[in-house]
Amino acid sequence: MTTTLTPTGTPTRRPLRLPPWSAPTLGALGLAAAVALPWLVNAYLVSLAATALVMAVLAMSAQLLAGLAGLAPLGQAAYLVVGAYTAASIATLTSLGPVQLLAATAAGAVAAAVTGCLAARARGTTFLMVTFGLGELVHAAANQWAPGGSEGVHTPPVVALPGLPAMVRPGWVYLYVLACTLLVGAAVAVLVRTRFALLLRGVAAHEPRVQAAGQHTGRLLLAAYTIAGGIAGAAGALAIAVTRYVSPADAAMGISALALAAALIGSGSMTGACAGAVLLVAARDWASGLLGGHGPTLLGLCFLLLAYLPRHRLAGLTIRFPRRRT
Repeated sequence: MTTTLTPTGTPTRRPLRLPPWSAPTLGALGLAAAVALPWLVNAYLVSLAATALVMAVLAMSAQLLAGLAGLAPLGQAAYLVVGAYTAASIATLTSLGPVQLLAATAAGAVAAAVTGCLAARARGTTFLMVTFGLGELVHAAANQWAPGGSEGVHTPPVVALPGLPAMVRPGWVYLYVLACTLLVGAAVAVLVRTRFALLLRGVAAHEPRVQAAGQHTGRLLLAAYTIAGGIAGAAGALAIAVTRYVSPADAAMGISALALAAALIGSGSMTGACAGAVLLVAARDWASGLLGGHGPTLLGLCFLLLAYLPRHRLAGLTIRFPRRRT
C-alpha cells in the first residue's frame, strides 16, 4: 500500500461542475438567442455573425486534426478555397445552397485525400510546415489558374430550398448558414464519439502502441485529414453564401492561422473551438471599428496570450459538465 503525499498548504483546484440540467438549458438558450439574432441587431452585426459561423466550421476542421489526432494544421484555408471555387462553379448551373454545399464538401475531401498522402506521413512541426506549404501552393495555383485570377469571382445569391426566393437579406443568409453549421456540428459530434475518434486519440497519445494493436496509423490519419478537408470545403460553400465572392486571398495563411488558433483555444473541445472562432472574428472585425482600426493589433495580442498561456490553464478555463454514466 502506497501513500501519496501532497505539499501542505497547497489547495487542490477542482473544475467547476454545473448541475446535469444546466447543459441542455444553456444550449437551448444559446440556440434561441442565435436564431433571434437577426431581429435583435443591425445588418452589419448579422453579417459579422455569419462570417463567424463560417470560421467556426473551419475551426472544427482544424480541431479534428489538432484536438483528436494531435497534428496542428496550418493550411485548412486551402480546402476552404477549393470548396468555395467549386460552389462558385456550381452556382453557374444552380443557385441551390444544399447542392453547392455537398459539391464543395466533396471537392474539399478529394483535394485533402490527394494532398494528404504527403501530409499524413509527417508528424509534429514537420506536419505544420507541410500543411503550410500545401496551403501556399494552393494559394499560388488559385492566383494563376482559378477563374477570375487574383480579382476573384462573384456569385449570385444562394437559394435555400427549391421554390424559395434567393436570399438577399443578411438575416436570411445568416439563418441559412446557422442551419448548415448546426448540421455540420451534429455530424462532427457523432464522429467524435465513434471508435475512429478513439483511435485518433490513441495515435496522438502513443502512436507505436496503436500500431502494435494492429492498426495502420497512416491510413487513420489520412482518413482524418480527408474528413477535415471536407469540413473545410463546406466552410467554403458557406463563405460563398455570405459574401457571394471568392478570391485566392481566401487561401492566405492568416485564415488558416485563425482557424488553428481557435482550435487551440478550444483545448480539445469542438464547442470551444467554435467559441474561439467567434471571439477571434469579433476581435479582428468588430473590435477594429471600436478601436479605430486597431483590430489586428488586438488579434495579435490574443495570439501572444494564447502562445504564452500554459495549456493546462487553457483547459482549466472551460466549464466541465457532468457526463452520464453508461
